Amino acid sequence: MSQAPLPELTEEPLGHGLKQRHLTMLGLGGVIGAGLFVGSGAGIALAGPGIVLSYLFAGALAMLVMRMLGEMSAALPASGSFSVHAERALGRWAGFSVGWLYWFLLVVVLAVEATGAATIANGWVPGVPQWAWVLIFMVVFTATNLAAVRNFGEFEFWFAALKVGAIVLFLVLSTLAVFGLLPDTDPVGLTNLTGQGGFLPNGWAGVISGVLAVVFAFGGLEVVTIAAAESDDPARSVSRAVRSAVWRILLFYIGSMLVIVTLLPWTAMEPGVSPYVAVLDSIGIPAAGQIMNIVVFVALLSALNANLYGSSRMVFSLAERGEAPKALLAVSEGGVPRRAVFASVAFGFGSVVLNLLWPDTVFLYMLNAVGAVLLFVWALIAVSQLKLRRRIERDMPERLILRMWAFPYLTWAALAGMAAVLVLMLFDDGARPQLLWSGGAALVVLAVAALRERRAPTTHRP
Repeated sequence: MSQAPLPELTEEPLGHGLKQRHLTMLGLGGVIGAGLFVGSGAGIALAGPGIVLSYLFAGALAMLVMRMLGEMSAALPASGSFSVHAERALGRWAGFSVGWLYWFLLVVVLAVEATGAATIANGWVPGVPQWAWVLIFMVVFTATNLAAVRNFGEFEFWFAALKVGAIVLFLVLSTLAVFGLLPDTDPVGLTNLTGQGGFLPNGWAGVISGVLAVVFAFGGLEVVTIAAAESDDPARSVSRAVRSAVWRILLFYIGSMLVIVTLLPWTAMEPGVSPYVAVLDSIGIPAAGQIMNIVVFVALLSALNANLYGSSRMVFSLAERGEAPKALLAVSEGGVPRRAVFASVAFGFGSVVLNLLWPDTVFLYMLNAVGAVLLFVWALIAVSQLKLRRRIERDMPERLILRMWAFPYLTWAALAGMAAVLVLMLFDDGARPQLLWSGGAALVVLAVAALRERRAPTTHRP
């Protein structure tokens, strides 16, 4: 049966205030967060120096996904990004499922970010309770997202610039220390890479465990393709942002891990202590812990801001396609979907309350329910790209301004990599609850999608 031709591009009712520099920095800053600055220590404890290989595998997987997503978003830009692509490629059920799963992921993770930032702020100003800090952050970033989209872009630009600057400075200082070019330092050589059990002290099993610990740190890149729909030239903006972001992110992540495990014995890493702080302390940077606290604080607020933006645009796109209440379609004169912002804030704030009241019960179940959702989203992106690429080549080849490498072989390789990670999660005691709860959440959403399909026959929508 022949497929319907792809639709012509339609003008988004949203604002168009994002510039190329906003998207480029959003792509760079979107994944540089607390997961890298603090969470990377858990990966090092599992894999030792082999964590470099763990990040290389996870980063390559994320890079392939972003290239696929960039190809589709450059050809068919939309505020719903991969949810719209999934609907065009696979049908209404796919767009509904991936859109709502991703929205749920963002509003739950938003609670972790708000609570983490509030914990740091409470340590600086103990007189203000943690719940009050959460309220302040939510009000500030709601106001930011209710204003013109360029305000969101400016906030994210400077937040991301600080994070990127911190990473670059860290890489420069650490590299100088590796070669003994800083005061009171000597060249370290390969001692820490080959000692304490060698480069793979826990074998390939440690590297695999490291992959499970770090792969989700690459989540967040997807927001740049959602934001591209609100730029002046969505197709070219997203292609440039994706090209510039993926290679630099690999450099930041893998470069950071390489200098960390070169400078310090992996056995010296302490649970809960940022390996970045440990390195800065070792090379004599004063107040390293406090400096990194500030960077992590900014990273958390940046992620909160970006997730609130991404969740509001995703639910707005769902409403556009009849998959969410039509009331969410109201757009301000400046092109901001304010009701969609309020809806996402309300659910996000509800998640924060659950995190503050029942962090080890109710909220833990919610967090487990989104633990593997990112991989489900990535898998649907890959399957959508497999289907859409041929149709774009047939109907609108001029829009293929960004192409997936070695299509379709690397797309299949990425899908195989995702399947391997999911299988590994199933056999890992720590990751299994996340996979099972996330799988349950996905099945519920799929069941709702199937029910909607039965009640309302599928009609072609752009």
